[in-house]
Amino acid sequence: MPGDIPLSVLDLAPIIDGSDATTSIKRSVQLAKQVESLGYKRFWLAEHHFVAVASSSTTTLIALVAAATERIRVGSAAIQIGLHTPSSVVEAFGTIDALHPGRLDLGLGRSAQRRTDFTRSVGARDAATTSRGEPQPDQIVDGLLIPEPFPVEKLYIAPRLAAGFDAAQFAGAQPPDFADAVDDIQSLLGGSFAVDDVTLEAVPGAGADVQVWIFGSSKGQSAQVAGARGLPFVANYHVSPATVLEAVEAYRSAFVPSAALSRPYLVVSADVVVAQDDQTAQHRASTYGHWVHSIRSGAGAAPYLDPDTADPLDDEKQKLVLDRTRTQFVGAPDVVADRLRTLARVTGADELVITSVTHDFDHRLSSHELLAREWGLS
Repeated sequence: MPGDIPLSVLDLAPIIDGSDATTSIKRSVQLAKQVESLGYKRFWLAEHHFVAVASSSTTTLIALVAAATERIRVGSAAIQIGLHTPSSVVEAFGTIDALHPGRLDLGLGRSAQRRTDFTRSVGARDAATTSRGEPQPDQIVDGLLIPEPFPVEKLYIAPRLAAGFDAAQFAGAQPPDFADAVDDIQSLLGGSFAVDDVTLEAVPGAGADVQVWIFGSSKGQSAQVAGARGLPFVANYHVSPATVLEAVEAYRSAFVPSAALSRPYLVVSADVVVAQDDQTAQHRASTYGHWVHSIRSGAGAAPYLDPDTADPLDDEKQKLVLDRTRTQFVGAPDVVADRLRTLARVTGADELVITSVTHDFDHRLSSHELLAREWGLS
């Protein structure tokens, strides 16, 4: 299977403990250049705000990466469409496409809509008791761990996250329905956009050679929209491993052939750390749980800690992150490649996208290089 399935990279431009955003941005550009030379297919950047990642101005960083590379596709994973108007997104990507035509992936996510929907339907007072019902036990599906779900809805009313969403929008702003926003973006790119029967052309943007992608973590609207619009879909195993199979099934069930795709095209994500041996990799990945805990506790992604100096998480904190730490792919190159093969086989992925964070940037570069060599990229 390695060599037959492309590998791509998702980067968050993480800020390392003791470092700063400027350094992280420079390292993202350096990483993009490295993975292009190693044969990875895409380099995607995530959008997060008011936390210790430096990719908040995602389209700006995409432009910098595109300018520093030559062939690799560059894109968003994903633009939080509830925080941007469709026209601003298309104009930004159209501007980059003007100088780097045919290399852009416009990934769209509905994080802001999910929070808005949740806060409309469930008050803060009720959020603490909101659950998915009876706990679902771990499953092993043909060798792939599907852990007990984490109730991510509770994060939407965490004060810091709520404040961040509010600060990123105009007061009283109401994000559009996700399906409508996707339709508007496609119309703007295709040159058929109109408001009240008045045709409006995105300049730049109309006619840009930009591929639209949908990112999702469940069987909900994102998977349904991706399938119904005949768009490629990214299922986030690294974010929500418990729901990846239902997301994949929902996408495939909803798929309708389009001008973009005649059949479903599925990418699945995984968080990996690769080193020359299992023990070294496990040590380098040992503060991943701390980083996830900073997110899950509602504080937002914190600077990534040094495994040489960080104290282990206590048992109570470990419980909050077990689904993520147990589904991180950590080890020697052959061990990680074998687990990625399992992920691809069970999900039927056409492509895998990996994200890898370590405290030492050289270890991060090495992780991508060792995996590329084991996978047979060229």
